Amino acid sequence: MALIVSLVFLLLLTLIGISSMQNATLQEKMSGSVKFRNESFQIAEAAARMGESAVQATNYKLATCIKCAPPPEATSVTGPGANSTSGVTWFATTGTTGGLWAVQKIATTKDPVNINSVGWDESKSWTLYRITGVGISGNSRTVVESIYAKR
Repeated sequence: MALIVSLVFLLLLTLIGISSMQNATLQEKMSGSVKFRNESFQIAEAAARMGESAVQATNYKLATCIKCAPPPEATSVTGPGANSTSGVTWFATTGTTGGLWAVQKIATTKDPVNINSVGWDESKSWTLYRITGVGISGNSRTVVESIYAKR
């Protein structure tokens, strides 16, 4: 009788051990996924800032985009280069791996978001740029965009 009771307890302890190992494996996968998501977000943010830095340069010129929709290939682009469908040129980030950025000149306007209502010179126009940053880390991809107004 003692042998049977001890075998039942051993079986129960084995099942609890297997369940704990599966739970630990699942938690490790989840934490890895969160890590990749955070890294891809940080890379995408860095890529967008590199695009903004390029636009800030005083000699930066870019033709107005023909198709001004957000670049559809942002969810699938894997490397730098020009995209023939959207007309967007993707650049690799420097200093980080897995980051790409692109700039589109959207339009020129006299008063973006009512800035002139606070006393800006209305004789000068603003140029609006869409800057897209893509971050890739592991199996996670993050796309961020910003609109940059420049005089």
